[in-house]
Amino acid sequence: MNNEFQRGVVELLPRLRRFAYALTGDLDQADDLVQEACVKALSKAEQWQPGTRLDSWMYRIAQNAWYDRMRARKTRGEVVDIDGFAQIAGSDGRDVIEQRSTLAQVSRGISKLPQDQQILIALVCVDGLSYKEAADALQLPIGTVMSRLSRARRSLNLSLTVASPATPTASNLNTPETLKTGIRHDRNLR
Repeated sequence: MNNEFQRGVVELLPRLRRFAYALTGDLDQADDLVQEACVKALSKAEQWQPGTRLDSWMYRIAQNAWYDRMRARKTRGEVVDIDGFAQIAGSDGRDVIEQRSTLAQVSRGISKLPQDQQILIALVCVDGLSYKEAADALQLPIGTVMSRLSRARRSLNLSLTVASPATPTASNLNTPETLKTGIRHDRNLR
């Protein structure tokens, strides 16, 4: 294993972690996925060819490891981490609830997208890669990247706008009418 490879893997870790977090939606699972991808990459280091894109190779390893986990989860069922529920307390309950509700809506919307679109959202919108960089990393034509991202953004926007009007938030619950009557009339739903 050469120094260029080792240095490249170390430099890639923050981006790989963001990519893994976008796939898993959970920091602990993302860290586990990064570790698994690094172990696999280090054990197969002789397969990487100097002069080729290390990031594409590592993203592919992480993506395949994630696919393996998803297939295994379908067989075994989903594991729920109850420790996450203990961290619900916040300084301003309305703001915390509104932020978590929005984040949950976005996460649900992303999770409903096809895997290929989820991966592109992760690379372009979360990791900040350009369309060309994402196309190179996934070995896809740039037009395919652009069309998949367009469909993903359109689907995500639709799922968020459908969910938003009926979802109560701190800002639309505290109208004078709602405070007087306790009944919220949403004119957008008529």
